[in-house]
Amino acid sequence: MRHAGMKIVLAMTMLVAIAAQAAPVVLISIDGLQPDDLYATTGDAAALPRLRALVAEGSHARRVRGVMPTLTYPSHATLLTGVAPLRHGIGSNLTFDPEFRNQTGWYWYAADFRVPTLWDAAKASGRMTANVHWPVSVGAPVDANLPQIWRTGMPDDRKLLAALATPGLLPALEAELGDYPDGIDETVDGDERRARFAARLYQMRRPGFMTIYFAGLDHEEHRHGAGSPQARAALVRLDRAIGDLIAALRRTDPDTVVALVSDHGFASLRKDVNLIGAFVRAGLITVDANGKVSDWKASIWPSAGSAAIVLRDPHDAATRAAVAALLGDIAADPAHGIERVLDAAGIAALGGAPADHLVLFEPGYQIGRDPAAPMLANSTYRGMHGYSPEHAEMDAVFVVAGKGVPRRQFDRIDMRDIAPTLARLMGVELPDAEGKALLP
Repeated sequence: MRHAGMKIVLAMTMLVAIAAQAAPVVLISIDGLQPDDLYATTGDAAALPRLRALVAEGSHARRVRGVMPTLTYPSHATLLTGVAPLRHGIGSNLTFDPEFRNQTGWYWYAADFRVPTLWDAAKASGRMTANVHWPVSVGAPVDANLPQIWRTGMPDDRKLLAALATPGLLPALEAELGDYPDGIDETVDGDERRARFAARLYQMRRPGFMTIYFAGLDHEEHRHGAGSPQARAALVRLDRAIGDLIAALRRTDPDTVVALVSDHGFASLRKDVNLIGAFVRAGLITVDANGKVSDWKASIWPSAGSAAIVLRDPHDAATRAAVAALLGDIAADPAHGIERVLDAAGIAALGGAPADHLVLFEPGYQIGRDPAAPMLANSTYRGMHGYSPEHAEMDAVFVVAGKGVPRRQFDRIDMRDIAPTLARLMGVELPDAEGKALLP
């Protein structure tokens, strides 16, 4: 037993030594960045000289197959863990809240992870870690953390962020750089300011692993559609801001490895499908005189281009049968834009969070949330995601360049391959990952 214990100690010592010698890795996410945004260079393609220079420098995948659902928070959790939502526990952007008591609560808290993350692995190896605005980062094991969170968009949100960030970090940075953007600020203006904070944080702390998230492109794609002039203009500004950030990172440490990722693609959106009204009429959901949910037998967990159905009592066979019959009738009408309805086994096969049923919409349709609205209503958004990862429109991107990274091109990879690839570059262990390391 003493010999086995010594072997474990030696192995851990070797891992720490390898990690200490490996180059620092900075993981940058552009929410909603599509392969065609990055790789198309003809016609009305956006001019992205700095991002495309990163592609030419290192390795990249032409496409990245996402997770179920193709939403920001589940995807960013997979990018950090190498596992699907079924295992990492972040099943949607919003927590399951059938009676809306959590006031539109998002999966902000790292305590919801059910498996280790790259933050955990880097920290265990002795690396300093840092974060700027990455989803699911409140309370994360990060040495210098500016987590993503908001509640009301009112001034108290700034106090909340300051309280949840690493003590003293935000005041020190704001003394040099001015106000840090509010958490609810998803504009390109906010991204440009966060890029400056990220560059200064990297200079101050010299982390061995850092995560940085930008939301401005996604914001414009929702409002105006993917490929719209507004989305292209946002991307051009992000190319400049992230290019300046990468230059600052490498001035601080020329060996810095930069990984550029996105979480999902986008599809044009036309209609909201208000299943909740059908559930109310079927007696599966009860609402009071004010239209608020007061009771439920089966509830809808929305994910934009998809919607999970959860039973209050998983053993209630009568309710399960009623739900299956109702969904079957609704899906039978092509006007409702339902691609298919999965049962629990079908959800697990896609790696989605456990539920009784999963409604997959065709691109162009999304789940509505107003019980008083008609079954079909015109959507106020112009672009959406959350659809099945089987749709190529939902594909994301992966680029990595820097010290020790060969020039290599992959076709379509699985999003779960990204975290183990970065773990290998850092010389750290991520044993729970379902994906594989792509580089030697």
